[in-house]
Amino acid sequence: MISKSFCKQVTTKNAPEFIDITTWVSECVSKSNISNGFAVVFSKHTTAAVKINENEPLLLDDMATFLEKIFPRDHNYQHNNFEIRTVNMNDDESPNGHAHLQHLLLGTSETVPVIDGEVQFGTYQSVFFIELDHPRPREVMVHVIGE
Repeated sequence: MISKSFCKQVTTKNAPEFIDITTWVSECVSKSNISNGFAVVFSKHTTAAVKINENEPLLLDDMATFLEKIFPRDHNYQHNNFEIRTVNMNDDESPNGHAHLQHLLLGTSETVPVIDGEVQFGTYQSVFFIELDHPRPREVMVHVIGE
């Protein structure tokens, strides 16, 4: 069993923002020299997600609208009340309760099979790094495990 890890910094510009990282994930699998196993694509953040879906512009708009409808940015979240919140506070803390709750729906990672050295994506599948909070540098990881 062999494993190889790859990290990439992604600078986001909007929220929500769906960044297609499919090509990079495939390149990581190729560089790993692993023929058969799986690749885990992982966001190192609690307000940025990783999901597999179709890269079609109108669908991406629909997904952004859905996330905003379920957990709107302007809702009154306790997490955003900096007068009572005392845990995990930073100098540049932002009111991002919506982003944490959206992340709860989407998740942190996706796992994809690797067969004969290639990631087994379906016809319309793309891997997205999804910014849910606000623009900034982020980190995404691919960990390939197999033989």
